[in-house]
Amino acid sequence: QVQLVESGGGLVQPGGSLRLSCAASGSIFSINVMGWYRQAPGKQRELAAHITSSGSTNYADSVKGRFTISRDNTKTTMYLQMNSLRPEDTAVYYCAASSSDWITVIRTRSMDYWGQGTQVTVSS
Repeated sequence: QVQLVESGGGLVQPGGSLRLSCAASGSIFSINVMGWYRQAPGKQRELAAHITSSGSTNYADSVKGRFTISRDNTKTTMYLQMNSLRPEDTAVYYCAASSSDWITVIRTRSMDYWGQGTQVTVSS
């Protein structure tokens, strides 16, 4: 139905920056909410940021002021600009999408589609 492919991960030193990309294909007309999630070693997957079809955004407290989520003009590619990276940001970052409205996504804490993930490692 919807396919999501992440790219842009890699190794960066503390204080550095990376930009992740997520390309969406398939029945993209059904997508209302997209987001970035991350899973660090030994920890549960957690939300980093969400963006709605209208452009509204939401961030986890741990990344506010450092990360920025956005979409291109076609609304088929989503980005996560990550600045001032810290070792604790090390994780596999996943692109996700949902056909539900924002309120439902927040309430159910679920998404319909997931990418394969891209590794981000912050280390000196």
